[in-house]
Amino acid sequence: MLFTDRADAGRRLAEALRHLEKDNPVVLGLPRGGVPVAYQVAQALRAPLDVIVVRKLGVPYQRELGFGAIGEGGVRILSDDIIRRGRVAREDVAAVQRTEEAELARQAGRFRAGRERLPLTGRTAIVVDDGIATGATAAAACQVVRAQGAARVVLAVPVAPPDAAERLRTAADEFVCLSTPYAFSAVGEWYEDFSQTADDEVVALLAQAAAGTAPRTGAPAGTGTAGGRTAAGGGTEEVRIEAGAVRLTGDLTRPVPDGPIVMFAHGSGSSRHSPRNRAVATALNRAGLGTLLFDLLTPAEEADRANVFDIETLARRLADATRWLRDREPVPIGYFGASTGAAAALRAAAYPDADIGAVVSRGGRPDLAGRSLLGSVRAPTLLIVGGADTLVLDLNRQAQSALTCENKLEVVPGATHLFEERGALDKVSALATDWFTRHFHLEPA
Repeated sequence: MLFTDRADAGRRLAEALRHLEKDNPVVLGLPRGGVPVAYQVAQALRAPLDVIVVRKLGVPYQRELGFGAIGEGGVRILSDDIIRRGRVAREDVAAVQRTEEAELARQAGRFRAGRERLPLTGRTAIVVDDGIATGATAAAACQVVRAQGAARVVLAVPVAPPDAAERLRTAADEFVCLSTPYAFSAVGEWYEDFSQTADDEVVALLAQAAAGTAPRTGAPAGTGTAGGRTAAGGGTEEVRIEAGAVRLTGDLTRPVPDGPIVMFAHGSGSSRHSPRNRAVATALNRAGLGTLLFDLLTPAEEADRANVFDIETLARRLADATRWLRDREPVPIGYFGASTGAAAALRAAAYPDADIGAVVSRGGRPDLAGRSLLGSVRAPTLLIVGGADTLVLDLNRQAQSALTCENKLEVVPGATHLFEERGALDKVSALATDWFTRHFHLEPA
């Protein structure tokens, strides 16, 4: 089943939820992409619409790996198993929670524009997202909604892989999913338009729902102009990558024919749709560099958190994808790695036949590549770390001492692990662009 856009998915999902209209439900959209879908559901069921803001609590040295989640109203859900396995100290749990509580309050205030959160006590709550990859966020949202007093929790999504759908059936009282394709690689491949949903769109849809008004005519809610899949020479093409025994989905952008291409290796808890990776990729594209954003693991593989830290497997998968790209596009290739993806990028760059032109690590864990292999990396390597990400900064300094290639460590003052602070990601983009253009001998844009 292919959806035109999020608005189309929402209208179709609403038809599958018609039986709940008599229950006087509250519809809750997961930001950001879930809100345009939820808006259509709420309109069809004549139900109030709100946003369900959930913040993951990440392990301090690996923030993408969640040991719990928090929601509004003081709701906190912890995984004792991950806390124990990750050796997360009690004071670290408290420190991470304080940080995420501040961000949760900021997001909720921004999205609702001063309106109060809708009460859920005794109500049927329909939690809506635009699709499921691993389902971790959706499952946490269901737990938060139940803790906020909902009498019945329904999780509704347009598309999900079969294994994630099966796990999520126990996360809610009812699970509604329109499509569970076996050939699932990423949510975006089931939409003709899966362009990023902006904060302003979320704010506008929530305001329109609260005021009882419809979106302005023109483009349907949830659509945008970015993200088109076109041929080489300026556009983005969705590709199927042969990587060993698996096929991976990627987005290949080539602003300049025959120009260098940077392959993105993301870390745990992220994907090729990550706004952070896409922001950096856009900056590289503006400088004339091609980019290939893809997921090193299938959704089923990502569900097993051990795979995220299997650096050797990730590196071999990246090397296989590199050979596929080189057969298709005989151009210089670079790597941009984040978190555990940075370790995979450096390990793959150390292979004897790698021939990688340059490597950039953003908030990476280069130490996980292995000290002996770091000494075999020949590609010029730039390590970018946030100044407030002290543990990862120390690990990068240790890894840098093992590098024998041209290398540099850049610290972004005041930035934390995900570079969410104002201007921090722009600094990352500028540093990465300069590194790649210089080592690929491109003229500044």
